[in-house]
Amino acid sequence: MGKKPRRPRRAFTPEFKAEIVEVCRRGDRSVAQVARDFDLTETAVREWVRQADIDAGTRSDGLASDERDELARLRRENRRLREDVDILKRATAFFVRETR
Repeated sequence: MGKKPRRPRRAFTPEFKAEIVEVCRRGDRSVAQVARDFDLTETAVREWVRQADIDAGTRSDGLASDERDELARLRRENRRLREDVDILKRATAFFVRETR
């Protein structure tokens, strides 16, 4: 029995995700049925619903979207600053060797 070929990664707009979440919240279809109807993975749809609940404040077991964006920005900035410090350390060591 062979493995199913992996589906290429797809990107969806926030509007599309919000529409899928709304379809799930109507309650006339299960998350699994919505996922099948729109050719999505059930895991992705459940995650979109979960994130929408967090953003709406009805759940508190994760970061809101704006908090995720800020965290990603801060991590990028932290990485850049660490690289800057590393460069300055190497430059200082170089100039110390050269002036002796």
